[in-house]
Amino acid sequence: MDLFSEIEAPEREELRALRKELEEANYKYYVLNMPTLSDREFDEKMHRLQDLEAMFPDMFDPKSPTQHVGSDLGKKGFEQVKHKYPMLSLANSYSREEIEDWVRKLPSGVEIVCELKYDGLSISLWYEHGVLVKALTRGDGQQGDNVIDNIKTIPSIPWKIERNDVPAFFELRGEVLLPWERFEALNKEREEQEEPLFANPRNAASGTLKLQDPREVARRGLDAYLYYMLGENLPGSTHFERLSTAREWGFHISDAIKVCHSVDEVMAYIAYWDTERKNLPVATDGIVLKVNNLAQQEELGYTAKTPRWAIAYKFPAEKQLTLLREITYQVGRTGVVTPVANLEPVQLSGTMVQRATLHNEDFIKSLDIRPGDKVWVEKGGEIIPKIVGRADREETSDPRIPRTPSFPSCCPECGTPLIRVEGEAAWRCPNETGCPPQIKGKIEHFVSRKAMNIDGLGEETIDLFYQKGLLHNIADIYDLKLEDIAVQERLGEKSAQNILDGIEASKQVPWARVLFALGIRMVGETTAKKIARKYNTIDTLMWATAEQLCAIEDVGPQIAENIVKYFEDIRNLEILDRLRKAGLQFEGEAEPEPTSDKLAGMSIVISGTFVHHSRDEYKAMIEANGGKNVGSVSKKTSFILAGDNMGPEKRKKAEDLGIPLKTEEEFLEMMN
Repeated sequence: MDLFSEIEAPEREELRALRKELEEANYKYYVLNMPTLSDREFDEKMHRLQDLEAMFPDMFDPKSPTQHVGSDLGKKGFEQVKHKYPMLSLANSYSREEIEDWVRKLPSGVEIVCELKYDGLSISLWYEHGVLVKALTRGDGQQGDNVIDNIKTIPSIPWKIERNDVPAFFELRGEVLLPWERFEALNKEREEQEEPLFANPRNAASGTLKLQDPREVARRGLDAYLYYMLGENLPGSTHFERLSTAREWGFHISDAIKVCHSVDEVMAYIAYWDTERKNLPVATDGIVLKVNNLAQQEELGYTAKTPRWAIAYKFPAEKQLTLLREITYQVGRTGVVTPVANLEPVQLSGTMVQRATLHNEDFIKSLDIRPGDKVWVEKGGEIIPKIVGRADREETSDPRIPRTPSFPSCCPECGTPLIRVEGEAAWRCPNETGCPPQIKGKIEHFVSRKAMNIDGLGEETIDLFYQKGLLHNIADIYDLKLEDIAVQERLGEKSAQNILDGIEASKQVPWARVLFALGIRMVGETTAKKIARKYNTIDTLMWATAEQLCAIEDVGPQIAENIVKYFEDIRNLEILDRLRKAGLQFEGEAEPEPTSDKLAGMSIVISGTFVHHSRDEYKAMIEANGGKNVGSVSKKTSFILAGDNMGPEKRKKAEDLGIPLKTEEEFLEMMN
């Protein structure tokens, strides 16, 4: 080997390592929905790889991450369809200089359309003669997964465009999103079940859209914004005109689109939305700039993986350096021990941040952080504080703060040695019946709204009753007496009676919710419903084998094992026996499965009188096809099944909100 080869060898090795690292990052981002690099880190590594590949043209590889977009193709469950037009990614920029450089390369006097860059999952909608026929994810850019059944659960995406000016075929591209409100609710559910939280709404939307059950997709409440139209003989000669037409056809197009004529106008738009976007109901992470004139777009063309006529400006993540004062450890209701960073208070995105989760022992080790370190804190998705790194220890550590040598080996609450199940990242306290946070957490879950819904038994009251020896497990709730409650601090006879009334009412809660309330690890609300459909009594469920349980949709080996172990524990059987004697519903009618998902995700109002079927029959028909009956008209109403003598108030509200009406005949034709 000559001297020149020896000098260049380290760069060649770096090139190979970068290719591997970026392929893994793409897989974790697009397929697993578990990003390991920030957008900026990814882009910096990608630019370095591009430089190295230019340095060593003999190492060209068409499979390199520089030559194709990341792939979100699923391994099973969805039909894979070739895109009519490749779905490429956008080049990213992070400064005014980069924007100015891009604009300089464009034809003089060009109009630029600025749009918000929504942080979701790319989707391609195909319409033939006004009817939605396919909905493809980006996939690998050349082909995508057809997720049309799940897309049909999104109320803002029309199934059919009933207009004479719609072309025979057109394609609309956009972003599927999970609004902040739904994201927070979903993560709260997962936190209650001690399931891994979604890092941001984009990951949650992506994971949701790839579910095999459209009913669960509908329950989570996805939305979509559309931003590009393709096809032959389409109306308009500019991008802005086509989006305006799509809005007229009933598509969800952002109101924040603006045509700009200079870099100064573009930067003013960016500056405005860098602040104002925090008031939006969905996540955004930047601005997209597109050449407005479609003929100019065609002339500018494409690189291997990006259009030359568009670029994305990414908002910088807001992060601050602050002191990690202490690491404390919280114990959840299933015994999971979660480390929490207690920070020197720091201002981020308008709020004061003092605490952030450290997830688990592996996370702490990966960042190599200890009390006394200065750490970088960032608001994930502008809402969830997270620690993303630390400063140089020699320069910033506070020597006065004592160091914690390692993750605790015993439960910080009850002293029981912790265990770590193979394949799991979390340490867990196995003392289910003697660890105070687990005892109180199980009771709090049992009485929660989606479980037994017992009013008056909040977190503080449960803690008080536990301290006074009135509650040690969920069965003790049904032994509470008026005189025992009324004498407690901040409670009186009226409050005591309200609690007892709630306890009595809980005896009518149906079997599926009782099963969820028991708090069997990993058995969430939806899973409990599916199990209750298959096993409509607790006695039949009690004797089910793990193999039989795995035959139920969404029940995997781990959930099945948790159920079997729950019923093998004599302490649980004793509690169940007391609950049975108290009068809880341990059996119920097997819930009928919907016969189709034609109405999945749709909320339908019935109004008026009908000829062919009764109102109750139509309600049953809606539920049998996956729809939901609602009594009042709102923005979330999909359509109104309108009979004769429809109420005038409902008709007026429907007109004001643009809610479509379907006649009895149209509805029956829709149902075949």
